[in-house]
Amino acid sequence: MSVFCSLNVFAQRPDSAISNVRAKKIYKTPQIKANVPTYKPRSTFGYVPYNDITNAKVAANIKQDKILSVLKVYPNPVSDQINLILRLDRESNLSVKIMDLLGNEVVTLSNERISSGEQTKSYTIPNRLNSGIYFLKIVSGSETIVKRISVL
Repeated sequence: MSVFCSLNVFAQRPDSAISNVRAKKIYKTPQIKANVPTYKPRSTFGYVPYNDITNAKVAANIKQDKILSVLKVYPNPVSDQINLILRLDRESNLSVKIMDLLGNEVVTLSNERISSGEQTKSYTIPNRLNSGIYFLKIVSGSETIVKRISVL
């Protein structure tokens, strides 16, 4: 008989916290307050709107305004001298800098005014530059081109 009395001690009680929880009723849906444009499908079944043609012409003019083109950076890896072949569409200021991996300027190789056309420039790498990976930042006007170089 004493065995049956000890079983009552291990009996589970109903959890009162679960029985008191009620589901919260939502009576109105939340509204999104933002300016989201409506979706307009691009298919026009052979008809091209005039705005799309004029926007394409504007985008083509933006691409033609490119001043600076870097054709080649050699030799890479660099030991003592680096050569650049670049093309300028019009006369502008050219700045060539060597940056470390964190974007800090290590050395300025050139800051000069250069005439338009294809140019070949040679720069000597200073001995104080440790071996490793650097970035060559070439700036002309508002355009910037970054090339990765390895210094031995």
